[in-house]
Amino acid sequence: MDFRIFTEPQQGADYDQLLAVAKATEDLGFDAFFRSDHFGAMGDGDGLPGPTDSWVTLAGLARETSRIRLGTLVTSATFRLPGPLAISVAQVDQMSGGRVEFGLGSGWFEDEHLAYGIPFPSVGERFERFEESLEIITGLWGTPVGEYFDHDGRYYSLKNSPALPKPVQTPRPPIIIGGKGKARTPAIAARFADEFNIPFEPVDVVAAQYDRVRSACAAAGRDADELTYSVALVLCCGRTEDEIARRAQAIGRDVAELRENGAAGTPDEVVEAIGRYRDIGASRVYLQTLDLSDLDHLDLVAKEVVPQLG
Repeated sequence: MDFRIFTEPQQGADYDQLLAVAKATEDLGFDAFFRSDHFGAMGDGDGLPGPTDSWVTLAGLARETSRIRLGTLVTSATFRLPGPLAISVAQVDQMSGGRVEFGLGSGWFEDEHLAYGIPFPSVGERFERFEESLEIITGLWGTPVGEYFDHDGRYYSLKNSPALPKPVQTPRPPIIIGGKGKARTPAIAARFADEFNIPFEPVDVVAAQYDRVRSACAAAGRDADELTYSVALVLCCGRTEDEIARRAQAIGRDVAELRENGAAGTPDEVVEAIGRYRDIGASRVYLQTLDLSDLDHLDLVAKEVVPQLG
């Protein structure tokens, strides 16, 4: 399996902390460093020192790392117009030498939209804008150099776009789509995704959604095996019960609940938990790392979990 480190900086992290985690991710042999795209803290956290922009962060990390893949899980389509977003992602792909992966979603956290003056339309409209954004972004990236791109859609219109810059990766950076929607999400994934992700759900829920995506691919005439299937799980690993409890307390979670729903417990327990997802077709796991100061946590997983499943 591929092992990726997944961070939630809106809960409280500055660029230097993210850089330290990204460098540890690279040095310890993990496949990728990913971050969320949020502007507001969730739960009881104060979010200090405040949010960081996902693509500004990834641009910096693109120049300060050399091997790991970099991406978002996932960028909110409500935050950015699709044309400028295509430019930003292509530029970061260039800055990284072709290591970007592009997760995009419809947006869901209303409070952060209200806090920063971002329109938050109905769920139906958000999904329509999300799908149209994917049409535009892939259209811009796929337009040959020297030709122009036009789009006359319900929400966005582009005329005589030079469709520049181009990403380094061809035909484009991998696109990640995920979520639990039973109809529209699988259909959009079948149309656009290179990877389908389900975060923080039990094995049976993930398996059922993978089946829906496979069915949507069949309906669209696409080979479902072209997609990578992945999961995201909260990480809380320790060699002893005291170490596990300390790490759970640091992120405000209950050990028993994490053992039930996350990648938690001793290294062998974490291997077993991840293995259950591998058995239903997941070949990639995003380990949600919430205490960014605890780099020993990553070291433990790299040495005692990854070798058993990698």
